[in-house]
Amino acid sequence: VQLQASGGGLAQAGGSLRLSCAASTQSFRTYAMAWFRQSPGKDREFVAALNWRGERAYYHDSVKGRFTIARGNVKNTVFLQMNSLKPEDTAVYYCGTAIRPISEECTDVRRAYDFWGQGTQVTVSS
Repeated sequence: VQLQASGGGLAQAGGSLRLSCAASTQSFRTYAMAWFRQSPGKDREFVAALNWRGERAYYHDSVKGRFTIARGNVKNTVFLQMNSLKPEDTAVYYCGTAIRPISEECTDVRRAYDFWGQGTQVTVSS
């Protein structure tokens, strides 16, 4: 399974970007998809996740009210709408998919996701 992330780029503070993530195959069942991000010198951190079963969304506190994760119409696709961007949102954003059921308390745990995309750079200027 390969995930392709796209939509990153350069934005000014207060601006918006929309990230997309699509799987290369539809031959698996998705239980959840998520976005994590990593800045230079920092660990990869949770941003947002969407549980496919109840379509419940989870967000890191730092992006609540600004980012929205949504499921695409095409199977195994997910989007991340990022509004009111801040310079601290600058990072490489990675999408991941879980092909096994994960518990609610694990939605923000990196190892809960089985496959990852290659990452897309988001740079927010002040």
